[in-house]
Amino acid sequence: MARTADDFNKNRLRSSNITVVVSIALVLFLLGLMGLIVINAKKYSDYLKEQLVVNAFFDQNYDPKDSLKIAKNEQEALKKIETIAAVKKAVYISRDRAVEEARKSMGVNTSGIFEENIFPASVEVTIKPEFTDSLKINEVLKQLRTVPGIVDVNNDTDAQKVYTGLNKVLKWILGFSLIFLILAIVLINNSIRLKIFSRRFIIKTMQLVGAKRRFILIPFIKESIILGLIGAAIGLLAVSGIWYFFTRMIEMPFVQDTTEYFWLALGVLFVGIFISIISTVIATWRFLKSNVDDLYYS
Repeated sequence: MARTADDFNKNRLRSSNITVVVSIALVLFLLGLMGLIVINAKKYSDYLKEQLVVNAFFDQNYDPKDSLKIAKNEQEALKKIETIAAVKKAVYISRDRAVEEARKSMGVNTSGIFEENIFPASVEVTIKPEFTDSLKINEVLKQLRTVPGIVDVNNDTDAQKVYTGLNKVLKWILGFSLIFLILAIVLINNSIRLKIFSRRFIIKTMQLVGAKRRFILIPFIKESIILGLIGAAIGLLAVSGIWYFFTRMIEMPFVQDTTEYFWLALGVLFVGIFISIISTVIATWRFLKSNVDDLYYS
C-alpha cells in the first residue's frame, strides 16, 4: 500500500512538472512569436521611414564669375547639414546631375530638351527614422532652412502622413506586446502556484519538523529554474521552427539581423526563469506563513 501511495505521489509530481513545463513553453512560444513580429515590424517601419527624403535647394541665380565661390559655399553648407542630429545621410546634387536625373525620369535622352543648368543644385537629405513624426520633421525643416545658401526646402507631405501612420501602428503593436507580456506572467504564475499548492502539506511538514525557511525554499527554487529553462528551450525551439519555415520554406523577407534574435532569445529565457523563480518564492512563502488549518482551505 505504501509503495502504491509512493508511486501515486511520484506520478502526480511528474504530471504537475509536465503541466508547468508545457504551460511555460506555450506562453513563451507565443511571447517569442510576438517578439518576432515586433522586431520585423520595427525594422520594416524603419526601412520605410528611411525612404523619406527632404530636398534642400540652393539659389540658382548667381553670376558665373562667382561659380567657384558658390561651389565652395555649397560644400560648406553640405557639411553643416551633415552635422544636424536628425540627418542620416546627405547627398549633394549638382546642377548637371539634376538635369541628368530629370532626363532619366522623363525617359528622354536628348540633351536639347532642357536648357543648360535649368535645375538648381540641391542636397538630398535622408532623415533618421526616429525623426519622421510630424512634430520632429518640422523642426528638422526649420534647421535646414537656417543653413546659409539654402533658399527652399521641399518635403513630401503625402509620404509624411504614411510615416505618421506607421508610428501609430508600431505603438499599437508595442502596446499589445506589453499586454501579452503581462498575460504571460499571470499564466506562468498560476501554473507554478498550482504546482506548489499540490505540495503544501510537504512544505508545512518540513517546517514543523524544524527545517528553516531557506532550507525549504532552495530545492523549490532550483526545481523552478530547471523547469523554466526546459520550458523556455522548448518555446524557443518552436519559435525557431516558425522563423525557419517562413524564411527558408516560403522565403518570406524576415529580418536577417541575428543580433536582434539573440537578444529576443535571451529575453525569453530570462522571462521564463525569472517568473518561475518569483512565482515559486511567493507561492511557497505563502504556505510557510500559513497555519496548518489554513492548508485545508487554501
